[in-house]
Amino acid sequence: MPGHGTGGALDRPGFAWAVFEWARNPYYILIVIYIFAPYFARDIVGADILASGELAGMDAETARQTANARGQAAIASVTKWAGLVAALTAPFLGAALDRGGRRKPILAVMLGTIAVMSWMLWYAVPGEEGLPTGIVMIILVIAYVSYTYSEVTHNSMLTAAGQPESLSMISGLGLGLGNLAATLMLIALVGLFALPGAIGWPFPEPQLGLDLTRYQHMRLAGPLCAVWLALFSIHFFLFARDPGVKGASWTMAAIDGAKSVFRTVREATRYAELFKFLIARMLYADAMAALLALGAVYVSLFLGWGFLEMTAYAIYASAWAFLGGLIGGWLDRRVGVKMALILEIIGMVAVLALQLSITNESLFYGLIDNVRVWEGLVFQDLSDLVYLGLAAVLAITATASISSSRTMLVTLAPPGRSGEFFGLYAIAGTVTVWLGPLLVQVFTTAFNSQRIGMASIAILFAMGLVVLGFVKVEESASR
Repeated sequence: MPGHGTGGALDRPGFAWAVFEWARNPYYILIVIYIFAPYFARDIVGADILASGELAGMDAETARQTANARGQAAIASVTKWAGLVAALTAPFLGAALDRGGRRKPILAVMLGTIAVMSWMLWYAVPGEEGLPTGIVMIILVIAYVSYTYSEVTHNSMLTAAGQPESLSMISGLGLGLGNLAATLMLIALVGLFALPGAIGWPFPEPQLGLDLTRYQHMRLAGPLCAVWLALFSIHFFLFARDPGVKGASWTMAAIDGAKSVFRTVREATRYAELFKFLIARMLYADAMAALLALGAVYVSLFLGWGFLEMTAYAIYASAWAFLGGLIGGWLDRRVGVKMALILEIIGMVAVLALQLSITNESLFYGLIDNVRVWEGLVFQDLSDLVYLGLAAVLAITATASISSSRTMLVTLAPPGRSGEFFGLYAIAGTVTVWLGPLLVQVFTTAFNSQRIGMASIAILFAMGLVVLGFVKVEESASR
């Protein structure tokens, strides 16, 4: 297998590798986190339950909370099944990639699947007119699994994207570009559709003739991501360096790869540092995923943020996440990848503690009263503005930790087997994806407090930090 590539983040192969995330990552940000998933949970699953009369015996508020819970459970089910499929298959895919042929054709199939599934989300309409809820969930599962497969395949090409000392910056640039692309798309959704529908500005009415009462501005996120993915992945396919062996047998690669995965698991003690890191990542990445996903729900309930606020929040966070991708690569080289990860995790825990101190009445656990700051369209109160400031720190540290985690994997993986270990890396990010939400649910129910429920996420962060502390990384390799 070819070794490391040459060049840096702005050379053609390195930049082409990074552009892949500019093309693909908006799907995750718009569909999985900020736009489509909340719409599906609230306006399709929840609304259908309310319309069915199933909750007719409850008072209006209890019925609404129950419907919202059912919607959130539907999204959790999608994540659970997608995570299960990825956990059982991604390591075998990664091991086959290390032994197989060209990877770009495999990626073309995966990206094509994501694009088709994303386009189909336009037809996810509330009521009987749209696709059945079960079909929409299957579409989301297929897209999520394809996204994970594409991540494993794309990550396995990182070592060929540039010289070893440039991989941190290339990885960080990719994450930064992905978040920048999502930011531009979110701005377009707000400026062309949401704001004209709310206040008649900057256009007197939503563009393209969209009907906001039929949630077309939210459903449009699917086709938008599909077209964006197809258009901007061209540069990657033209210029990225493919480390696969031309003409190699994928059948033999799959067989040998499967044997290698089982051998790798049996020989875990030979890669003790890498497996300790994977365990640590399983814990802190699960905590981070729960914080990012459930944090959006938390702020919408606790501070009463509506669609405009949440979309503006997504734009703001994505813009700062762009900087986080660059900072992650810089920090890896500055203090070493392990210390960079530790600092990034501590930063997320600190943000969590401060965010939980904010309510509509006060900040910092009652030390400062909340006040009205201005009479603008969104974010009028001090609580809103402080929460936004903390969201910037969270976006930077979370994105930087993703970049640093990938660099840590490349640093610790045996030469020529990065694809296989990126498969195990995918497991560490998916197989326990239910654990964070489960903790939040248990603590929220036990203490009847949303804040205590969210605070339980810190337990996973702490466990991940402890395990990470025992990972030994050669200082020269981590910088």
